[in-house]
Amino acid sequence: MIASSSSQKSSIRNDKTSKVQRIQDGAFLVVSQLSALVVLIVLLGIIISLIINALPALKEFGVGFFFSADWDVNKQKFGGLISIYGTLVSSFIALIIATPLSFGIALFLTEICPIRLRRPLGIAVELLAAVPSIIYGMFGLFVFAPFFAEHIEPALSSTLGKLPYIGVLFSGAPNGIGMLCAGLILALMILPFIAAVMRDVFDIVPPVLKESAYGLGCTTWEVARHIILPYTKAGVVGGIMLGLGRALGETMAVTFVIGNAQRILPSLFAPGSSIASTLANQFGEAEPGLHFSSLFALGLALFVITVTILSLAKLMLKQMEKKQGTKS
Repeated sequence: MIASSSSQKSSIRNDKTSKVQRIQDGAFLVVSQLSALVVLIVLLGIIISLIINALPALKEFGVGFFFSADWDVNKQKFGGLISIYGTLVSSFIALIIATPLSFGIALFLTEICPIRLRRPLGIAVELLAAVPSIIYGMFGLFVFAPFFAEHIEPALSSTLGKLPYIGVLFSGAPNGIGMLCAGLILALMILPFIAAVMRDVFDIVPPVLKESAYGLGCTTWEVARHIILPYTKAGVVGGIMLGLGRALGETMAVTFVIGNAQRILPSLFAPGSSIASTLANQFGEAEPGLHFSSLFALGLALFVITVTILSLAKLMLKQMEKKQGTKS
């Protein structure tokens, strides 16, 4: 009787526990679905808002708005080519500078750096991400730009500026403010994001793989190239895309150092304009009409550029996985 009673009580407790767990699982499922739905609704709301407000400009100028270099508020003629060009060029400069530096930092922190220094150096790199963008802009305008104009731009002009084909990119008056300066400041801003992601994904590589490679006589570079990068390529590309997204949408720092000139010149020393800087400079003063609508059209263009780049990155990863599967 005692054993039977204990068994019944245990069965009742198990039933109650199972019932509570089912309720908890159901509640968690509902909350998760609602959270995902909220994100989709917000994203859809942003897209609809951009399209509705950009429609007057798109109806007036058509698709040619995105390929026109006109931006004259007085004549009510607008085109987004200058800002789109400035956004892509400055972001590309930032990416080609920050990516190898981030890779070197992540590789040093995970493979070369003494263990006692890894944590403080890692925290120091991550602290760069906590610096407000306006501080980067002020540093770029008052400290870096004068130094850049006095020392770096003349050196680039006298060396790379003399080369055929690419020399035009490093020609012109060294004034410090321009596309190249904006790209360098952006590189400094996105570096901690890319480096932190790379360091984290490098840490998840199974030690046995690296130790086996070292045991076969591989150098640190060979281990990084043939073991670490293939194993972590998805995380590395994700970190680079995270940095690129930050560079494309950065506003205040770029506004300080890009020059905010509505023209396209081949020289990287020349001032230019990005979508974010144009919105920051003109949105507060724009009156309802074509000017206001054109700014929303620029925002829509930035959204499309970001989505396109992320989609291309996903396709690239899929192609890399297919090739790796074919080789294996």
